[in-house]
Amino acid sequence: MSNSGVHEPNPAEGKLTYELDRAGVFHSWSAQRNLKPFVPAGALGSVMWDYDGKEYLDFSSQLVNMNIGHQHPKVIAAIKKQADVLTMIAPAHASLARGEAAKRILSHAPEGFVKVFFTNGGADANENAIRMARLVTGRDKVLSMYRSYHGNTGAAISSTGDWRRIPNEYSRGHVHFFGPFAYRSEFWSTSPEQECERALHSLERIIQAEGPKSIAAILAESIPGTAGVLVPPAGYLAGLRALADKYGAMLILDEVMAGFGRTGEWFALQADYGDGRNSVVPDLITFAKGVNSGYVPAGGVILSKRVAEAFDDEVFPGGLTYSGHPLAMAAIVATLDAMADEKIVENAAMIGRDHIGPGLRALQEKHPMIGEVRGLGVFWALDLVTNRETREPVGADVINSIKSSLMADGLLPFASENRIHVVPPCVVTPDEVARAMEIYDKAFSAVEK
Repeated sequence: MSNSGVHEPNPAEGKLTYELDRAGVFHSWSAQRNLKPFVPAGALGSVMWDYDGKEYLDFSSQLVNMNIGHQHPKVIAAIKKQADVLTMIAPAHASLARGEAAKRILSHAPEGFVKVFFTNGGADANENAIRMARLVTGRDKVLSMYRSYHGNTGAAISSTGDWRRIPNEYSRGHVHFFGPFAYRSEFWSTSPEQECERALHSLERIIQAEGPKSIAAILAESIPGTAGVLVPPAGYLAGLRALADKYGAMLILDEVMAGFGRTGEWFALQADYGDGRNSVVPDLITFAKGVNSGYVPAGGVILSKRVAEAFDDEVFPGGLTYSGHPLAMAAIVATLDAMADEKIVENAAMIGRDHIGPGLRALQEKHPMIGEVRGLGVFWALDLVTNRETREPVGADVINSIKSSLMADGLLPFASENRIHVVPPCVVTPDEVARAMEIYDKAFSAVEK
């Protein structure tokens, strides 16, 4: 990309890229025959472009992970510098980049967290957090929400609540429950307060029915992301902490999607849900995605003192060849330093408060198909309905039409079920948000006609 924003077209290379993909690449979560993947040629910040030179606002952040934006020069420079020094070492050895990465992550975590176990991504972060909770408590069962996604490895996919769990249930000891979702309440609630109270009551009854002494952990996304950006009502996360304490279980908060700036805080558990900031401290925090925007794959588990000390004299029976890979660690250090120096987390909070939130609510007033707007920071979802009274979700045909319109007008969307998720990088600008709102408006108008 040139600084002028002009991208040299190269249709031949684009054609080759597409053909090679379709000839040899097996895509995740897809029937393969009729796939037509988007073919980007490059990207910078919140913008991508294809081989014809057409630009797209990336309001998907790829898989809601491109928090620092595409091709941040400081992160790329750090990866190159580390590659010149040491590209790979075994996890048993000490690495300056790994130690610096752990130091920075712990500096943003709540007080009382003392160690970081590095993984290759979010799924194996949750996998190892579950393992730690089972080993420390001596218990087996893990409770997690139906509206959730925790990854595609054994225990992580069994902990997941959505449809992807069902063909993959090979791990033992998983129990699911409904968390709060006032717009589509499972508890016949009429207010967020009532939804919170009834959701916690239902969970406690499940704990009692399953046998409290069999439960190792409650695992929850601080804000369920793929399930719909379900911002919890005031008191809910604190209620999870209280139930875990009451019954001797651990609380694992999954910050894989919501962490590192996505909500306008370093961690979503630090956001203000109406019950005070920093009011919920879990036993384990899992992370990935935004910690270095996936420039080099990385994730991890942040351990509280209690969990870390349990393995002072007992062997932790887990590890990965690429745990704390030096290139990934260098990317983490550079990402977190740049986010702090450039106030990128603060930008995400401002963008959500002053631009995305007001913009989406204005669209809701104009378009009856937008049943609910939810979110904070750069983490939002539009719940689309055929009727606001019945709240009946729109079908796949409507979502596909909206996606096609958005792409045609230069916006790369994130869609799930009946929802359009509005999840740009944390570096997105007010002008880019304004342009996106125009594109969303046009797409909804076209579908409603």
